[in-house]
Amino acid sequence: MNIFVGNLAYSTTDDDLRQLFEPYGVVDKINVITDQYTGRSKGFGFVEMSESAAAKAAIQGLNGKELAGRALTVNEAKPREPRREPSRSRW
Repeated sequence: MNIFVGNLAYSTTDDDLRQLFEPYGVVDKINVITDQYTGRSKGFGFVEMSESAAAKAAIQGLNGKELAGRALTVNEAKPREPRREPSRSRW
């Protein structure tokens, strides 16, 4: 299951998220989203857990919990919407 984690402090690293989620179960992959030009965190990320029961427990346990002084938003990630093409040319 893919889990969205929002309202992260810009200083939060992959390791910080791993330490937060591992008590709930095995963490397969962590990805803190960064700006491609500055390399700075955008304030959100994704955590993948293979066991859905552990993932649901992590969502319930961590939603609203504070990390680095910020209350986290934790929920199941929704599939990315395809980008909409403009209906007409801008020029």
